[in-house]
Amino acid sequence: MELYYTVFQTAAGWIAVIASPGGLLENSFPRISKEDALNSLHIAKYDGLFSPSPGKFSDLSRRFKDYFDGKRADFDDRLDLSSCTAFQKDVWEAARTISYGETRSYQWLADKIGKPFAARAVGQALGKNPLPLIVPCHRVIGSTGKITGFSGGLDLKRKLLEIEGTII
Repeated sequence: MELYYTVFQTAAGWIAVIASPGGLLENSFPRISKEDALNSLHIAKYDGLFSPSPGKFSDLSRRFKDYFDGKRADFDDRLDLSSCTAFQKDVWEAARTISYGETRSYQWLADKIGKPFAARAVGQALGKNPLPLIVPCHRVIGSTGKITGFSGGLDLKRKLLEIEGTII
């Protein structure tokens, strides 16, 4: 299978993105260098030939740049979730319904997917999110309103919420 990737710089750092013909597969958190962004991806888990294709991602890279410049940006891109579980897919798709500048709790997500006793499992699924910002897991907070759990670290989660004007 043909896979595509690019790496671009934003105000927050370098971001790498991988996609298949079916949609986006993975993106990195902002990193200090182009190499670090690429190395942070889980390329070994994908079976295919990688082609650098910055043109395929020009609109996405512009939206990431806008986002980190403090402008509202929406990431309604098509995703390729073929390698995730059905539960992860449900959680990630529900998380995508949380609007820019809003937060919801892990319990809210569990309720939204029809699994009210699965708040902890929702958190675990979000921890495996391969598409941070595109699947906005940073908008999910604890039921007490505290910033909790984030694979990019709590400082980055706080920064992302501040960019969106969310006061925590």
